[in-house]
Order: sequence, then C-alpha cells, then structure tokens
Amino acid sequence: MNKSSIIYIAGHNGLVGSAITRRLKSENYSNLIMCASSDLDLKKQADVKTFFKDNRPEYVFLAAAKVGGIYANNTYPADFIYDNLMIQTNIIHSSYLFGVKKLLFLGSSCIYPKNCPQPMKEEYLLSGYLETTNEPYAVAKIAGIKMCQAYNRQYGTNYISVMPTNLYGPGDNYDLHNSHVLPALIRKFSEAKAENIPFVEIWGTGTPRREFLYMDDLADACVFLMQNYNEGEIVNIGVGKDLTIKELAELIKKIAGYKGELRFDHTKPDGTLRKLLDVSKLTAMGWEAKTGLEEGISRTCISYEKI
Repeated sequence: MNKSSIIYIAGHNGLVGSAITRRLKSENYSNLIMCASSDLDLKKQADVKTFFKDNRPEYVFLAAAKVGGIYANNTYPADFIYDNLMIQTNIIHSSYLFGVKKLLFLGSSCIYPKNCPQPMKEEYLLSGYLETTNEPYAVAKIAGIKMCQAYNRQYGTNYISVMPTNLYGPGDNYDLHNSHVLPALIRKFSEAKAENIPFVEIWGTGTPRREFLYMDDLADACVFLMQNYNEGEIVNIGVGKDLTIKELAELIKKIAGYKGELRFDHTKPDGTLRKLLDVSKLTAMGWEAKTGLEEGISRTCISYEKI
C-alpha cells in the first residue's frame, strides 16, 4: 500500500474496523473507503458487487462480522453462521471480480479445536472438534480462511488471513447479553460501584484462561501484515500471555475501585478452558504488542465512564 492507495475498510464502525481506520489515518493514508451498514448490506451479493464496481478498492481490510459472547452465540447460532458466511463470501468474491490487489481477512481464535494443545499454533487448525458454544461462528470463519486460500491457489490472488485473540478497548460492546467477557465485566463493576451493589456475579467458575489484545495493537499488526506478509497460511495475533477469568475480574475490580464481593455462577458455561495463541510466527517477523493489560483496561474503563 502507498498513501494514495484506495483502501476499503469493511466494518469500519466496529471495534476492529474503527481501530484500523484510525491507524491508517494516523499514517496519512488519504484514500479510505468506508460505508455504513445502513447504506450497504454486505449480506446482499448484488449490492456488494455494485459497490466494488463503483469504488474499485485496491486493498481490503475485511473486519465486518457479526460477533458476540457465549450468550449471543448460544442464542442466535443461525444468525452467526449465516451473516458471517454471507458477508465474507460477498466481499472476497467481489474482491476477486474487481481486481483487488490484496485482502486481509480477520478470523478469530475460536477457529481452533476445543481441546487444542496450548499455546495454539497455526497448524492446529482443523485438528479436532470445535467448542460447541461458538461452533457456527467458528465454522463461518474457517470457511473464510479456506476461501481465501482457494482463491489464492486457483486465481493467484493475494488474500491473507489473521487470527486475533480476544480483543478489547474503547468503543467496545457493553451489552450484557451480547458482549464478550472483558467489556461485560467493566460494565458490571462500574454499575455495582455506582449503585453500591454488594457483589458482582460472573458466569462460570472463573478458572478458564484467556488472552486479551488491545484493539489498537491489533490494528497496528494488521497494517504491518498488509505491508509485509504475502503468504496464504494464517497468522496468529496476540500477546502470548493469558490469565484466568477470576484474575481478570480481580484486575478490573481493582481498576474500577469496586470494594464488593465476586460471585461465580457455576451453572453458567465456562466455554473453552484455555485459549492462548502461539504468536512466535508474528514475533519472528518483527512485531509485538505494545499495550499492557492493566494499561489497556484502564483506558477502556475511562472511555466507558464517558458513555
């Protein structure tokens, strides 16, 4: 990419897309294409083809997706598989039809098997059964990876796929029914402190381990890979460190200044017991995350309080 390249950020209003957009603007990329979902339904093939025909992007960051936590994935599995399959299929195929030079597809660490060896290496993809709570979403993302690889093989395209770990940051979704664990906890602790609630209830046992990446670090990695990586095999993006949900809750409790009790609801699902990415491939290329977890959560808490 150069500063005047025509760059389409699909999903620019989302957590990931907005971070990528900010990153590109900060480096003075001047020809960014963005289109809100109210103006372009990415699930409609004809509309997506028309958009690509009219705008002719040279580079595409495919960050548009339907996302959510355990509750949302369990409650709306059909929506998660249909919406994501349609969105990514239409964008990838239109990128081929209209000569996009390079596309970056954003997957998810949930593509890896439920009982995957830890940390999870890229080659572990499709080596075992998926976690049932988010299987439809994971299957859609795996299809996107394989579609990019198939188009590279058959048509000589340059489509790369990246697998970020759990993401967070200002502008996240704080809806308790649809959000991921970290923003949900920020909301719970903030409200409990404000309303003097004596305890905060947390889903599951608190023992599963998770890795968290600040959204601006992900954006930096995506731009780095768009500039420096040209192979079909997937690349993990993470920090290479994890912690338990209980440890996460205790950290957010401290940052939020909440003094009450933690209560874990053992009747609720834990999900996968551990999800830690092996990031040695990306590290070997010269990229590492810069934002520490406490620093990132502090920024996110400040942003949430301003909502």
